[in-house]
Amino acid sequence: MADELPPKTDRIDSVFRNGSMTVVGVLAAFSLGILTEWTVDPSPWKWADLAVVVPMIFGIAAQLLALKRLLHPDSLQAPVYARAIRLFLWGLGLLAAGVLLGVIADALAAF
Repeated sequence: MADELPPKTDRIDSVFRNGSMTVVGVLAAFSLGILTEWTVDPSPWKWADLAVVVPMIFGIAAQLLALKRLLHPDSLQAPVYARAIRLFLWGLGLLAAGVLLGVIADALAAF
Protein backbone atom coordinates (compact mmCIF):
# COMPACT_ATOMS: atom_id res chain seq x y z
CA MET A 1 0.00 0.00 0.00
CA ALA A 2 1.08 3.55 -0.68
CA ASP A 3 0.08 4.73 2.82
CA GLU A 4 2.54 2.46 4.61
CA LEU A 5 5.57 4.02 6.21
CA PRO A 6 8.98 2.60 5.42
CA PRO A 7 10.26 0.18 8.06
CA LYS A 8 12.00 1.89 10.94
CA THR A 9 15.70 1.22 10.94
CA ASP A 10 18.14 1.57 13.79
CA ARG A 11 20.92 2.67 11.45
CA ILE A 12 21.72 6.13 10.20
CA ASP A 13 22.91 7.07 6.75
CA SER A 14 26.71 7.26 6.45
CA VAL A 15 26.47 10.64 4.68
CA PHE A 16 24.60 12.05 7.70
CA ARG A 17 27.20 10.60 10.07
CA ASN A 18 30.03 12.02 7.95
CA GLY A 19 28.52 15.49 8.19
CA SER A 20 28.28 15.13 11.95
CA MET A 21 31.92 14.01 12.11
CA THR A 22 32.94 17.11 10.18
CA VAL A 23 31.07 19.40 12.56
CA VAL A 24 32.46 17.64 15.63
CA GLY A 25 36.01 17.75 14.25
CA VAL A 26 35.87 21.42 13.30
CA LEU A 27 34.36 22.47 16.63
CA ALA A 28 36.85 20.32 18.57
CA ALA A 29 39.72 22.02 16.72
CA PHE A 30 38.17 25.42 17.41
CA SER A 31 37.85 24.46 21.08
CA LEU A 32 41.54 23.55 21.23
CA GLY A 33 42.29 26.95 19.71
CA ILE A 34 40.24 28.68 22.41
CA LEU A 35 42.12 26.80 25.13
CA THR A 36 45.46 27.60 23.54
CA GLU A 37 44.68 31.31 23.31
CA TRP A 38 43.43 31.36 26.88
CA THR A 39 46.47 29.60 28.32
CA VAL A 40 49.05 31.85 26.63
CA ASP A 41 47.67 34.91 28.41
CA PRO A 42 50.72 36.71 29.85
CA SER A 43 49.09 37.40 33.23
CA PRO A 44 50.25 35.11 36.06
CA TRP A 45 48.15 32.06 36.84
CA LYS A 46 46.19 31.85 40.09
CA TRP A 47 44.53 28.88 41.78
CA ALA A 48 41.14 30.34 40.83
CA ASP A 49 42.08 29.85 37.16
CA LEU A 50 41.62 26.12 37.65
CA ALA A 51 37.87 26.74 37.91
CA VAL A 52 38.08 27.99 34.32
CA VAL A 53 40.55 25.61 32.75
CA VAL A 54 39.30 22.32 34.25
CA PRO A 55 35.83 22.45 32.60
CA MET A 56 37.50 23.49 29.34
CA ILE A 57 39.88 20.53 29.43
CA PHE A 58 37.14 18.03 30.29
CA GLY A 59 34.91 19.55 27.60
CA ILE A 60 37.58 19.22 24.94
CA ALA A 61 38.34 15.66 26.06
CA ALA A 62 34.64 14.81 25.72
CA GLN A 63 34.55 16.34 22.24
CA LEU A 64 37.60 14.37 21.13
CA LEU A 65 36.17 11.16 22.60
CA ALA A 66 32.92 11.81 20.72
CA LEU A 67 34.91 12.26 17.50
CA LYS A 68 36.73 8.98 18.17
CA ARG A 69 33.40 7.22 18.65
CA LEU A 70 31.96 8.73 15.47
CA LEU A 71 34.97 7.52 13.48
CA HIS A 72 34.23 3.91 14.42
CA PRO A 73 32.00 2.00 11.95
CA ASP A 74 29.64 1.07 14.81
CA SER A 75 28.55 4.71 14.95
CA LEU A 76 26.23 3.98 12.01
CA GLN A 77 23.97 2.30 14.58
CA ALA A 78 21.51 4.89 15.83
CA PRO A 79 22.04 4.30 19.59
CA VAL A 80 25.84 4.51 19.27
CA TYR A 81 25.54 7.64 17.14
CA ALA A 82 23.13 9.25 19.62
CA ARG A 83 25.48 8.56 22.56
CA ALA A 84 28.42 10.09 20.68
CA ILE A 85 26.42 13.21 19.83
CA ARG A 86 25.23 13.54 23.45
CA LEU A 87 28.84 13.25 24.64
CA PHE A 88 29.88 15.93 22.15
CA LEU A 89 27.12 18.26 23.34
CA TRP A 90 28.16 17.75 26.97
CA GLY A 91 31.72 18.59 25.96
CA LEU A 92 30.59 21.69 24.16
CA GLY A 93 28.60 22.72 27.23
CA LEU A 94 31.58 22.21 29.53
CA LEU A 95 33.79 24.25 27.24
CA ALA A 96 31.20 27.03 27.12
CA ALA A 97 30.93 26.97 30.92
CA GLY A 98 34.70 27.33 31.24
CA VAL A 99 34.78 30.22 28.79
CA LEU A 100 31.88 31.91 30.57
CA LEU A 101 33.63 31.50 33.93
CA GLY A 102 36.77 33.03 32.41
CA VAL A 103 34.87 36.02 31.07
CA ILE A 104 33.16 36.55 34.43
CA ALA A 105 36.48 36.27 36.28
CA ASP A 106 38.10 38.80 33.92
CA ALA A 107 35.15 41.16 34.30
CA LEU A 108 35.29 40.94 38.10
CA ALA A 109 39.06 41.51 38.08
CA ALA A 110 38.57 44.68 36.03
CA PHE A 111 36.51 46.31 38.82
